[in-house]
Order: sequence, then structure tokens, then C-alpha cells
Amino acid sequence: MEFENLHEILRSLYDEMMPMSANMAAVAKGIAGLGALFYVALRVWQALSRAEPIDVFPLLRPFAVGLCIMFFPTIVLGTINTVLSPVVKGTHAMLESQVLDLNKLQEHKDLLEYEAMMRNPETAYLVSDEEFDKKLEELGWSPADLSTMTGMYLDRGIYRMEKQIRDAFRELLEILFKAAALVIDTIRTFFLIVLSILGPIAFAISVWDGFQTTLTQWLTRYISVYLWLPVADMFSSMLAKIQSLILEQDIESLSDPNYIPDSSNAIYIVFMVIGIVGYFTVPTVTGWIIQAGD
Repeated sequence: MEFENLHEILRSLYDEMMPMSANMAAVAKGIAGLGALFYVALRVWQALSRAEPIDVFPLLRPFAVGLCIMFFPTIVLGTINTVLSPVVKGTHAMLESQVLDLNKLQEHKDLLEYEAMMRNPETAYLVSDEEFDKKLEELGWSPADLSTMTGMYLDRGIYRMEKQIRDAFRELLEILFKAAALVIDTIRTFFLIVLSILGPIAFAISVWDGFQTTLTQWLTRYISVYLWLPVADMFSSMLAKIQSLILEQDIESLSDPNYIPDSSNAIYIVFMVIGIVGYFTVPTVTGWIIQAGD
């Protein structure tokens, strides 16, 4: 199963769990109704005790919150998700375009490296079976030729082993990179489900005096968690763009016939490690963004 399919499963899980917030609304309506009674009674009593006219507009707040609780999945979650979903789709499309460009550049670089190795008679036999067989045919059976032949087999074996190790390590880092993204998405989905289910309770508590900040805290937390995935996609897009720029420089260097290719992939590995570590800073970075917006 592809990693992208796992992300789709998480999105489907979120949609499947949303109806549970409606069940929690039944409990929240009782809490909010009792809170609204005390809220309205206290302000009416204060106005009457001061012989002041009753200001009706502030008294509408509990009823607005109650309306949100009654239609929580549609009014609250539906509105927030509709507003924020274009951000998720936009950053994911940006990531896909960068990864597509990166794959094309990598294929181009591999082709140029092969051509550069083939241009050099001393390295052509390492990458081409035909050149290897041709060079063997040119050798005789003297002790010097046998020594050269043994060295060719050893050089070719070491080259292929190093290439296989580099490719295996690279694939491992790519899997870890995708796994880190999946971990962030899984934790994000879990928090969104919990916040969605307990959202009506948070709205109901906010009706009571002294707990008005519960509503803003819930909104801040929900938006912050929802933006984890877009921030992670933007971080991945940045790393993919950096790798694309590095590949473009390598391609430009490989265009020189006198350039000797370096297949170490050390820079690529460094950025993959940075990406794996950086993924787990996404919640902190998103929190900074929300606080800066406040």
C-alpha cells in the first residue's frame, strides 16, 4: 500500500468520526442551556438593580453559541474545514509539483553521470557490461593480464556494492521521510477527531461566566492542528526545491566533458535527515504562526 493511500485512509477516518460530535451535542445543549439561564438572569438582575435599561444585544451571545452547538458539524466544523481545506490542497499541489520536478532532474542527472562514465575509458567498464567484456577480450593470459583482470573484477564489484549501499540507504531515508509525514498526519487526525467530538462541550462551557476563553482556545487549537499538514507540505516543498537546485548545479557540471562525476549523494542524504528531524518540529512551528497571527 502506498503512503498516499494511507493519508487518504486518515482523511476518511476523520469524515467517519464526525457524526460523533453530533452525539456529544446532546450533552452540550444541557450544559449550555443551564449556563445561558444564569448568564441572562445575572445580567438582567444587574441592570434592574442599577435601574438601567436592559441591553439585549449581549444577551444574544448564549443563543448564538447554542445555535452553533445544535448544528455543530455543519456550522462550526463545516465552515472551518471549508475555509482551511484550500490551504491544504494548495500546499499539497505545490509539494507534488516540486517532487515531480525533482524526479525528472534526478533521472536527467543519472543519465548524464552514465554518459560521463562512458566517456572515460578508465571508468566505462564499471557501468557497461559491453565495455567490461570488450576490455577482457583485449587481455591475454599472462600473469600481468591476469592481475589486471582480477583488479577489474574487484573494482567493478566494489563500485556496484557501493552503489547498491548508497541506493539502499537513500531508499531507507526516503521511507523514513514518508513515515515521518505519516506520523504527523496520524497525530493530526487524532487531535482533530478529539477536538471535533469535544467541541460542543467546549462551546457549552464558554457560555458560563469566567469560561469565555474556552471558545477561543478551542478555535485556536483546532486551527493550529489543522495547519500541521500544510506546514509539513511547505517544509517538504522547500527541501525538494533545495535538492532540485543542487541537481541543477550537478547537471550543469556534468555538461562539461572534462568533469569527473561524484556519486556520493552525501548532500542528498544530509537534507533527507534534516527533513526527518524537521517534520517533528511542525507542531511547534504551527503554534508560532498562530501566536504571531494573534
